[in-house]
Amino acid sequence: MFFFDPMYFVFALPALLLALFAQWKVKSAYDKYTRVANERGMTGVQAAQRLLSSQGLGYISIEGTPGDLTDHYDPRTKTLRLSPSVANTPSVAALGIVAHEVGHAIQDAQGFAPLKIRSAIVPAVQFGSMLGPLLFFVGLILHFTGLAWVGVAFFAMAMVFSVLTLPVELDASRRAMQLLNSSGLVSRFEADGVKSVLTAASLTYVAAVAQALATLLYYVFLLTGMGGRRRSI
Repeated sequence: MFFFDPMYFVFALPALLLALFAQWKVKSAYDKYTRVANERGMTGVQAAQRLLSSQGLGYISIEGTPGDLTDHYDPRTKTLRLSPSVANTPSVAALGIVAHEVGHAIQDAQGFAPLKIRSAIVPAVQFGSMLGPLLFFVGLILHFTGLAWVGVAFFAMAMVFSVLTLPVELDASRRAMQLLNSSGLVSRFEADGVKSVLTAASLTYVAAVAQALATLLYYVFLLTGMGGRRRSI
């Protein structure tokens, strides 16, 4: 029978609070700078075309994607996908988000190792994220420690993915600032706004690592506690 375990919050609460704070920072920065028009009156699509062309990446297609803050670069199809509020709005926030995704396109073109590794393990991460918790709790309920540890190992793939995501995203943000400054697309004031948006976004990836680590440590805590109880019998 499942029961409420107060110890879960000892592990999970700090990471949860960090995640909530990160989400608030992103929304706050995005809402603020999406209302600030950039001086060139350049929409996200126009900025993407300009930046991709300047880097010799004109072959990369630009498409729309539904939702807010759903912008991403797909290395499999060489496609930059922009949400409506970014694609069609001449805002400071749009410049930052577009430049960040172009940063990913540059990483892909240059064979940036962390991006290649992260992309390669996506199938294993998806499989492990679904199967890991199932094996863990089945093993825990049946007192089959070996099976539970296998579940922990599978779930650890999600932790590895989160850790690999950090250098990928931080590097893309670094490239974004360099691109915007070198291309002259942002003024000093606008650069501060772009940096605020990108810094807030980077915090969400730190929070993702913290959440994955907290869950993994909780699983290990439960297993080592279970092992200790079995040895004492």
